[in-house]
Amino acid sequence: MKFLSETAPEAEEICSRFVKYAKIYSQSSSENADKGIIPSTPQQTEFAKILASELKELGFNDVDISEYSYVYANVPATKGLENAKPFCLLAHMDTVEEVTGLNVNPQVVKNYDGRVIQLKNNIVLDPAKNQALKQAADEKDTIITTDGTTLLGGDDKAGITIIVSALKYLMAHPEIPHGLIEVMFSPDEETGHGMDKVPLEKLKSKFAYTVDGGHIGELESECFNAYRSDLVFTGVSSHTNAARANGMVNAISMASAFINSLPRHESPETTDGRQGFYCPLRFSGSMEEASVSLFLRDFDKDNMERRKAIVEQLANAAAASFGGKVKIEHIQQYLNMREGLEKVPYVKSVLIDAFRECGVEPVMTPIRGGTDGSRLTEMGIPTPNIFTGAHNYHSASEWVSLTQMVKATDIVINLSTLISKL
Repeated sequence: MKFLSETAPEAEEICSRFVKYAKIYSQSSSENADKGIIPSTPQQTEFAKILASELKELGFNDVDISEYSYVYANVPATKGLENAKPFCLLAHMDTVEEVTGLNVNPQVVKNYDGRVIQLKNNIVLDPAKNQALKQAADEKDTIITTDGTTLLGGDDKAGITIIVSALKYLMAHPEIPHGLIEVMFSPDEETGHGMDKVPLEKLKSKFAYTVDGGHIGELESECFNAYRSDLVFTGVSSHTNAARANGMVNAISMASAFINSLPRHESPETTDGRQGFYCPLRFSGSMEEASVSLFLRDFDKDNMERRKAIVEQLANAAAASFGGKVKIEHIQQYLNMREGLEKVPYVKSVLIDAFRECGVEPVMTPIRGGTDGSRLTEMGIPTPNIFTGAHNYHSASEWVSLTQMVKATDIVINLSTLISKL
């Protein structure tokens, strides 16, 4: 069933809403989040306040901001469906810190004709090199880009836009049946801490959906198992003039040797699909002590255990070869949500039906990363992921398809009705 079209007034409103959100600074800080500071930046709290105020104005029910800046709201069930299964929709408010999200200046290109788009800082969007952009050109889509100096924030302000737009439409059309729909907008997803302080006690829903994917059709119900390995190499400091006599052990050299011993063909830049990897993330220290943080990723639990064991073997070998010591800690970040979703197959199957009713064939792609839904699934609330139409995430070449945002909005509306029939 189709409720919206790319030429309807709602589509223009969706575009305007996204542009408004994209301009709001909401970058997070992994350094602060790793210290347990949630939200990790004050600008996320400011965005939460803006969203909460807007949801109240639009007529959402029970709008609330938690002490950790999670925004909660709901849309009550239509008459007669008060006992239908409730569900929750989630998106995150923060943007990554690797590319600045300050002073975002979105560029709206209507009826995109396939021309090469030249942005600032020599950023080029060329459909000859990007199949999704070529599709946008073929469809004369409206696309929203950066100006080349910042990211755009489609991850995940496109998701917030889709959720707000879909539920606003449902409230304006009480003839469309649905049960209770809950909404949660979270801070610090990009730091990996998005569900650390989530107010689960507020949720009546036993399942949920994140709206945080990419190209049209993406339906994600599988992700990496993710660990961070923190290693501290301890050496012996000495004046370099008497290093041999004093038995100097250089912790920087030890840590460097360990990093260089990691399998080069199992790094992020040499893998794709269902292949896992090792990724050194941070490296700091001195002759006496050097620290390395390493990401481990794998879709298979047994392979993850193998990766952890390899890290220990290589680190201990590096330490032994220099006569130093190493301390290793493996920290679980999130687990593959596949197992949790397999226990309640209707959560995914009803979403597949919603896709197909809107004329979109689901593309089951494993997430080479994680979402808030990964963590929620671990916590007992199965949560697959829906596409948003955002592309080139985490970069100054990021862009969003309006056609795809509209289609995702339609899918959320359809999903609401289908769930009420379960």
